[in-house]
This record gives sequence, C-alpha cells and structure tokens, in this order.
Amino acid sequence: MNIIRFENVNALREAIFRSPLEQYVLIRLDDREISLDPLFYNRVVESAAEIDATLTYCWFRERQEDGSLLDHPVNDYQPGSVRDDFDFGPLVLLNAADVLSATEHFTEKESAMLDGGWYALRLRMTIGKMIAMIPEYLYTVERRDYRKSGEKQHDYVDPRNRAYQEEMESVLTNHLSMIGGLWQKKLETVNYDEEDFPVEASVVIPVRNRVRTIMDAVNSALSQTASFPFNVIVVDNDSTDGTREALESVEDPRLKIIKVDKSENLGIGGCWNRALLSEHCGRFAVQLDSDDLYNSNSVLQTIVNKFRSGNYGMVIGSYAMIDFDGNPLPPGVITHSEWTDDNGPNNALRINGFGAPRAFFTPVARRFLFPNVSYGEDYAMALRVCREYGVGRIYRPLYLCRRWDGNSDAALSIEKVNANNNYKDCLRSLELMARVKASFEEATRDRSLPLPPNIFDRDFFNELGIGGGYDEDEDYDDDDEDEEPY
Repeated sequence: MNIIRFENVNALREAIFRSPLEQYVLIRLDDREISLDPLFYNRVVESAAEIDATLTYCWFRERQEDGSLLDHPVNDYQPGSVRDDFDFGPLVLLNAADVLSATEHFTEKESAMLDGGWYALRLRMTIGKMIAMIPEYLYTVERRDYRKSGEKQHDYVDPRNRAYQEEMESVLTNHLSMIGGLWQKKLETVNYDEEDFPVEASVVIPVRNRVRTIMDAVNSALSQTASFPFNVIVVDNDSTDGTREALESVEDPRLKIIKVDKSENLGIGGCWNRALLSEHCGRFAVQLDSDDLYNSNSVLQTIVNKFRSGNYGMVIGSYAMIDFDGNPLPPGVITHSEWTDDNGPNNALRINGFGAPRAFFTPVARRFLFPNVSYGEDYAMALRVCREYGVGRIYRPLYLCRRWDGNSDAALSIEKVNANNNYKDCLRSLELMARVKASFEEATRDRSLPLPPNIFDRDFFNELGIGGGYDEDEDYDDDDEDEEPY
C-alpha cells in the first residue's frame, strides 16, 4: 500500500482512480518522514476492516533532535471534534470508496483547496460513519515544531493567518448546514432594567494562591472610574500563601470577599457561580483574572456602555499578551476579529476561545451558570450564551494578559493538551447536538419551515452511503418535546 501525500481532493481522487483496487488508502498530512512499525498494517488495516471504519488513525512517536523518542498520543474523535486543528497525527487510513462518495458533490473550490480540503473531506466523510482511533504507538516521525503549547495556542487568531481562517470558517459553515446544526436562531431580547441590583457592575476575580499579583488586579479594578456604582467581588478559593490576608487588609467597602473552603471543591467555574449568585453581584459581571490588569481606568465604563448600546447577553473585549515587565509577547493583541454577528456562533464551534475580558448580563449567566471546572468553563458559558443571545464585541484592547515566567500553561505536556482539547470537544459535542435538536423541533412546530437540510433527509444520506435519517412521509407529533487557572 502506497502512502499518498494529501494535496487537495482532486489529486486524492485521481490517485485513488490510478491505484490498484484497494479498500483503503493511506494518507500523509504533512511532509515529515514516516517510519512504520512492523505491525502497522496488521493493526490499522485489519482494525478498520473489522468495523468498516471510514477513517482510522493511531498514536505515534516523534523523534527529537537528540534522537530520543517522544510519545505522542492523540484523542478519540467526538461528534463535536469539528475544530480544524484536530490532531490525527500525520498519517490516516481512509476508506477509498467513502472518499469518492463523500467528495462526489464537492464544489470546484472545495476540491482544489489545500489545508481546507482536508478539513472539508474529513468533516464530510465522518457524517454518520465509524471512526477508529487505535491507542497504540504504530509509527515514528521526526519532530519539527518545538514551540511550547502557549506559543501555539493563538495561531488561529494570528492576523497573518486570516485568509486561512476564513477558508476554514466557510468549510465548517457548509458542514453545519449539511447536518442541521447551523445556528440561525432569532436572538432573545434582554431587558437590562427588569430587575434591581445592588450595583450596576461587579468585577469578578476568582483567586487561589496569587499573593504576588492579586493586589495588582484588585487595584486595577478599584481604580476604575464610572458614571455608575460598582464593586469588586473576589472569590478566594482557600488560599494558603497570604492572598486572603492581603485581601482582608483592604479597607475599601467596594471590595467584597467571598471565602471558599477547600471542602467545597470549587474550580474557577464554581467560584464564578458563587460570585454570580451572591447578594453583592451587580447587573453586569465583568471578568478579571487574578494575575491580569485592565489597561485603563475606563474599561468598566466601556463594557457597560457596550451592553447598553445593544441587545447583548454578553460582551467580550480584546487583550494584549505581555510579560511581567510589561513587554509585548507574540502574537500581541488578540482581537478575535474572526467573529461576525451573522456567523460568530457557528464559527465558535471551530475555534478554542472567545476572547477577554468577558462580561455577562447577570440574569443570563445565572440562568446557565458555569461548569465547576478550571479549564474551558468560560468557553462553555460563551457557547451556551451565544446560542440564544447576542454577543457584543469590542475590538480594541481593554485587558493586559500577563504571562508568567515558566507558566505551566505555556508549556503543557501532550497529555495535558489532549485533556484540555478533549474537554472542549465534549462541550462542542453537547452544543452541536443541542442545536441540531432545536432546529428539528422548531421545524416540527412550524410546518411552514422545511426540516433541517440533510441530517433528517434519508435520500441524501443514502446517496452518501450513510443511511438512516428522518422519513418526511411519517407523521410527527407536535407534542414531543433538551488558561491557566486563576
């Protein structure tokens, strides 16, 4: 079996037609030299054949500059693994017939795309099909990218990659439309003045053992100048390094300290919930991490003005990456300018973050609450909010995100990166399935609407060889109604 270097869909189809008739094709996704283990074909090809997998991949090793080998496990594929940077490794086994079937109706642009072509292909091929990940190290490649995890995590918002990102967004939007998961819901209307609150805004700072930085953050929040009353809610999660004592020394009555005991087992999300549900929480709850700073005294006013100017469940600003000496760090300012009001909630399923600082209309945040975790809690909340509410964006920096020297978030192990990505893929899966379900239920309630295209269309799925689906001739019942810590 020859290894085919993926260039674009057209080239892959031609290679399949030219090759001897085989059930599977082995595809290389980058140019690194690959050494297959003796058992590779036995394990990968036989496993794929036994379960009729459309796509099969496995763990691998990377050979470093000194000749040593680094194990590189990869994640299982989930329904929500629709981010374009999902790590299959550089080698995948594809069912040849599925490749031809899935790409038969590709547009000329899709067929000629390079990086986006692989993304479009694997999204299309995996609809309703079996995917196999073999947790065994079955080949070795040379390692080329030696950047730390923190240096790679913002590649998707680097302005130099803008054209690529637009291509990826187009691919995902088409995929969501195909499976009935395309967001196009009318936004809920918010009434900012329906309830009374003790203050207009609260800056929320979860903290644990940040005695070196907590007072910088608190002073940054207390120094805000605004035309409305505000307070600062610090949720101290059982700090033992003097953080709590430093907070207790502050005499400003605007500082509200919520003291959490270790026995409560709270992550960052749980700390946020304590602040949101407290009697001190204002109409708008605004994020500030315990080691970061606002970049001016007008940030709080800017955020509240943005809320008041529109119909938003949350508002998100932009930030600059700096070190503790105030020096800029790459990629510099993070604006998340890939967001658009029309397609942002769809594209949010492809990328790993929404931006900062994040601010919430408190009744909306109280409705959903955060998952009690210390990674991805903000992404979970933002995904849920943008399904039903507008998101206001501020594309100029409001926030200074300080990177610690030796920060664990800047140099995560492969296993930790995988765990983080696996959790966000789970969040995407839940959100995507909820959107598919909501689209179908809306169509069943309103007979003037067509059923969501394709995912419930049996003829379409049969054409792709996928099978299943909703039979439009059947009756349906209208009554049938689901960064680094601190």
